[in-house]
Amino acid sequence: MADNLASIDAASLAQRPSGGAVRAVIDTDAANEIDDQFAVAYALLSPERIEVEALYAAPFHNDHSTGPGDGMRQSYEELHRVLACLDPQPELPILEGAGSWLPAPDQPVASPAGEDLVGRALDGAAPLHVVALGAPTNVAAAILAAPEIRDRIMVVWLGGNPSTWHPAVEFNVSQDPHAARVLLDSGVRLVHVPCRSVTEQLLTTQPEIERYVRGRGAIGEYLAELYDAAFADHFGRSRSLWDLGPVAWLVNPEWVPTVAVHSPLLTDQGTWSHDPFRHLILEVRSVERDAIFTDLFRKLDQVSMAAQPATGAR
Repeated sequence: MADNLASIDAASLAQRPSGGAVRAVIDTDAANEIDDQFAVAYALLSPERIEVEALYAAPFHNDHSTGPGDGMRQSYEELHRVLACLDPQPELPILEGAGSWLPAPDQPVASPAGEDLVGRALDGAAPLHVVALGAPTNVAAAILAAPEIRDRIMVVWLGGNPSTWHPAVEFNVSQDPHAARVLLDSGVRLVHVPCRSVTEQLLTTQPEIERYVRGRGAIGEYLAELYDAAFADHFGRSRSLWDLGPVAWLVNPEWVPTVAVHSPLLTDQGTWSHDPFRHLILEVRSVERDAIFTDLFRKLDQVSMAAQPATGAR
């Protein structure tokens, strides 16, 4: 499948407009945890850098869902709730994703989200950035169904641990290993945003959320309530908002520095294997935590200011 890999070098991987907004879609298991909602809000509050065209509901399965299809439907409903908190409410399509994992590494699962992704990738003049915040089932299925989109998209995926870290797997990889392998093996332009030691640095606390998120419009209230409900007792607790990482890379790549590495192989044992003849991907090695949260909080402040009634002479 990856017959074009020799043409992919570090320079072409990193290429993106120096200014202005990039086209993007967001694929997210929004009902799984609370960081997806923060990330979606951050992207939608950053129109100067990200032109969000559509939102896709990704499947997930854990204690919060009865199976991947149920997780996907919950994510679909959660995305509607997030958009309803924004004023004005964005007129964005929200599409259902796959109701099951890939049955094999070469068998796509059809979904409205996957079909929409293929259509946007092939119709647009500018490259489409695919921000994947969960198991990459929808994205992998689209690549399998229409391999020609590999040259028209760049995937920015939060999943797995650094290629130097064992084990390789975390939640997003363990949910659909076939889909993870499609991203890593297909030759699609990929920004791998790891979890351990990287986006887990995106920590915040309830006092910080209360000070800088609470009261910032309906979206700030909603995010603050989600964070408040995350722990029964917040004393001495912090929480990583992992999913902010991929969005922050689009907002300002200097806050999310990357290196070019040979795409690692995901083994059946859940570890990384390395081949120096594999194609290159970009891998995030660190995040500027303070810069990212400062930007998010300032944009939420702007929401609060816009919601205030106008005053002055009559």
